[in-house]
Amino acid sequence: MPLSAARTRALRMIEEQVPLQRVLAYLASSAEELCHRNIVASILLLDREGLLRNGASPNLPADYLDAIDRLKPHPDLGTCASAAATGNVVVTRDFLDDSRWAELKHLPIALGFRGAWSMPIKDDRGRVLGTFGSYFFEPRVPTDHEQAVVAQLVPVAARAIAAAHPVDPALAR
Repeated sequence: MPLSAARTRALRMIEEQVPLQRVLAYLASSAEELCHRNIVASILLLDREGLLRNGASPNLPADYLDAIDRLKPHPDLGTCASAAATGNVVVTRDFLDDSRWAELKHLPIALGFRGAWSMPIKDDRGRVLGTFGSYFFEPRVPTDHEQAVVAQLVPVAARAIAAAHPVDPALAR
């Protein structure tokens, strides 16, 4: 599937008012497919309390998602929490060598992951709505192709979040 087709389908889903979780799950699955299954994607959303909640992580186990549920964004915590706190892309080449993962590295390592990166999802005013994260099974940084794919899907995710929550883009839990 071409990237343009994935974007077009997701935009159509938004227009058809498909539930937000389904649109985000489609975007996460599309990222995995477009990156040749070399990543496992996870979209986290900020809730009304400013905590990270699972938006769509179709290939992560429920117990992992429960363990990271309600993380507070902080520049020195993990990859997604750091990206949400700073509004910048955050790359963790290796969980074993990154102090931001000191308290949490046992969680992804138990699943066989060794690295990750995360791009913030922002609204049109630059406010962070969530993160689009990718996990790797080996220590590495994202390829140019992986970065390009996620960079094209993030604005679609932002649009879906805004469409689902036009007044307050944070998920109500």
